[in-house]
Amino acid sequence: MARHPSIADDELLARLTGVFQDLGYAGASLVALSEATGLKRASLYHRFPEGKEQMAQEVLSAADAWVSEHILDPLKSNDPPEVRVRQMKKALNQLYSGGKQACLLNMLSSADVDEGPFSNHIRSAFKAWIDALIAVLVDAGFEKELARQRAERAVALLHGSLVLSRGMGTTRPFKNYLKDVERELLG
Repeated sequence: MARHPSIADDELLARLTGVFQDLGYAGASLVALSEATGLKRASLYHRFPEGKEQMAQEVLSAADAWVSEHILDPLKSNDPPEVRVRQMKKALNQLYSGGKQACLLNMLSSADVDEGPFSNHIRSAFKAWIDALIAVLVDAGFEKELARQRAERAVALLHGSLVLSRGMGTTRPFKNYLKDVERELLG
């Protein structure tokens, strides 16, 4: 008779996500991952035979699924552009716990942007987000190049606000971003 896992898959991924968001890939030691999940190293390797890299890949895949459902799909809807941006703001607030959580994409980025283990995944995630915002802005009447500039700026400002919030120990920069992003995007 097979043993039931001591921690459900969704809870396990949530805990692993927290470690990667707090410590980054390099800093997420097996000890830290084990402590956060309550699983011994052998149990972690049983669930993730390819080790820490597989854990991070599965965390990224789960985050992608969440972002697709709560951010990208609503951005691609037929709702008016203002409604789509407001939905994005609400989802961003949830995703980043009101500015208390670091961006997983940033924390898993490698100094060697071309050769890091998650570089392609991260590049694809940013491209999908920017492309979805471009489509919203084109629907709002912006020329494609201006839409691209605004979309890239909005994504850059978001991530800058998260870094600043974390570095300053206050969620104020993130909250200011959320307050201003609709105006930044749609004018």
